[in-house]
Order: sequence, then structure tokens, then C-alpha cells
Amino acid sequence: MSVHELLVGLEEAVEAGGHRVWAVRCAHALGLGGIAVSLRWGAELVWFSDDVSARLEGAQFTLGEGPGVAADFGAVPYQVPDLGGGVGDQWPQLAAEAQALGVWAIFVWPVRSGAVRLGALTGYRRTPGPLTARQAADGLQVADALAGRLLAWRPGADDSSDGPGEAGTVDLHWAEVHQATGVLSCRLGVPLDEALVRLRARAFAAGRPLTEAAREILRDLPS
Repeated sequence: MSVHELLVGLEEAVEAGGHRVWAVRCAHALGLGGIAVSLRWGAELVWFSDDVSARLEGAQFTLGEGPGVAADFGAVPYQVPDLGGGVGDQWPQLAAEAQALGVWAIFVWPVRSGAVRLGALTGYRRTPGPLTARQAADGLQVADALAGRLLAWRPGADDSSDGPGEAGTVDLHWAEVHQATGVLSCRLGVPLDEALVRLRARAFAAGRPLTEAAREILRDLPS
């Protein structure tokens, strides 16, 4: 199925609750292994097609580095075609995490409304190599279409539908991280930005996901 056909069927997929199937097909149509959408420069994962996409976004958020959290795009899409060929040297920790997931190339399109950037659409490949001009243009169309649908998506009431954080739902996948950041900010008397840096450092030093480090802090709160 082509990207054009998928975009035509986006509304129907949303209404039918087939968001994840649509996302997987879209990733494959773009020549990618998976796709994910994060808001606010990677600060909140709201949508993903597969576990690797979610873990890759989590690595960028935990480390605070990577093309998906870059504040500016020198080109659209932002292409990292070979993480093992020196292109990823500016993000050495992310490159190592990505390669451990079997990811060798990352591509990022801005999710935006007019001139306002809402977030980023990130895709990955398990083999190195740049996008074709057609894939790059098709990815931008997908990002623009998702920007138009993003705020309209909500988790469905049907238990058989995609769960929180899955493709098609707008769910605060890292809500516990933000809560724990607020706790640390109050406990340590530091700004929220510094509290998040300390939480990231704790998770990285322990080799644990950021969400696990956040839950540990929240579990220590008095009931």
C-alpha cells in the first residue's frame, strides 16, 4: 500500500481503532522499521508503532540527546543515515543505545502546524543508508497529516483497542517522569530543568529506563 493510499485511509483507520496496523503499514511504505511521535522536543511520547520505536524515543529522552530532541532542523528531514559511520559521533551514547536495539539509521520530520513546531516524527531503519527523495517527501506528508490528527486522538474505551501510548492514542506515556521531576524539584530546591537532568543521570548511572527511576521516586512518597 502506498503512502498516498494510507493517508486517504487515515480517518477510517482512526474511527475503526486500527491505528497500530496503520502505523506499521505507514512505516513500511516509507521504507522504515517503525515510527513514533513525540511532542515538545522529545519531552512526551504520545504515539508509536512498535516497541523499538518507543525504546528509541525513551533513549533520546533519558540521554537528552539525539536528532529527535534537536531544537532546530537544518534540513527536512533530519537524516542520520549511518550511526556506525561517524555520523552519530555527536550523540555517542545514543548511537550505542540505538545500535543495541539494532537501529543503524534515524530520520526525523517536524510535526508542525504552520510555523509552530509541535513535535517530531521519528523513523528508524535496521540497515544504514539515506532516504530517497520520494521517501523524504512522503514522510513530510505523513508528519503534516499526523499534526492535523494528533490532538483529536484519544484512547478508546474498548479494551481490545490499542493501549495507552500505542499508535493512535494521545497518552502521556512519560507522565510519571514529569511527576517525579516535580518531586525532585521540590525536594532539592532546584528548577525543574535541573531536576530532570538529575533524574536522567540517576537512570543512566543505574542502567535503567527513565520511567523506572521515576517510579522509584514516586513509590517513596508518603501515602
